[in-house]
Amino acid sequence: MAARPDTVHAREVWARLDSVTDPELDEPVTELGFVTDVDVAGDGGVHIRFRLPTYWCAANFAFLMADDMRRAALSLPWVTAATVELGEHMYAEAINHGMARGLAFRDAFGDEADDDLEALRRTFTLKAFQRRQEALLRHLLEEGCRDPAALRALDAGGLRGLPADAPGRRLIERYLALRDPLFGAGGPAFVDTAGAAVTAEAWPDHLAGLRRVWINTEFNGALCRGLLAARFDEEAPAPDAEPTLADFIRQARRESCLPHPASERGENAQDHVA
Repeated sequence: MAARPDTVHAREVWARLDSVTDPELDEPVTELGFVTDVDVAGDGGVHIRFRLPTYWCAANFAFLMADDMRRAALSLPWVTAATVELGEHMYAEAINHGMARGLAFRDAFGDEADDDLEALRRTFTLKAFQRRQEALLRHLLEEGCRDPAALRALDAGGLRGLPADAPGRRLIERYLALRDPLFGAGGPAFVDTAGAAVTAEAWPDHLAGLRRVWINTEFNGALCRGLLAARFDEEAPAPDAEPTLADFIRQARRESCLPHPASERGENAQDHVA
């Protein structure tokens, strides 16, 4: 039986949302589990619901993701209107109000908005560029491309046409998808965040800096997944599985609900605060 038109349209919206990433993690909001529902009306209106790992996730990050989701939905030719709704968040009311009226961040938050979202967007785009470069270089090194001089001499066109397996091709395409808009389609394939070629002397420090970005992003990603799973009680672990970050967070939440030792003795817990 053929899918109803709204079902087909919902799938198209989900596909567009796959291109929206968490600005700090550079991972699709769909894969992170942030998007919970997509409703499509008969007149082409789209309503997207999403959530975040904590009640207090930064308002600017939340607004960026909501705005990117709205733009992604509106990029479909049949969509007549798109609204995005954030649930269970301390700034949900302001963000949802802004999304419903198409407001900019400063207009939605007034005097509370002290960030330039476009500057913030560029900062994290550069971080994503570094993370993708690190992943690609690590893959190339693992595949035997161990000559630093050859990697530094490779230009963007050469990287684009470089023979690669399926994972390598995906890494190349993801990297160039950020590199080319930032610095143009020509020039050295691997550049720093200013678009400059990396010298032989700077190469070791360049790689070390990329590695730090990767470690920080991986940690934050694991933290976000753990917090999201613990907050919404998802991904119950298998009985014999190794504990995950989500398990430790759940344990900490349970322990935080236990009576304070002082209360068990009928004493005032505040008397025991240093």
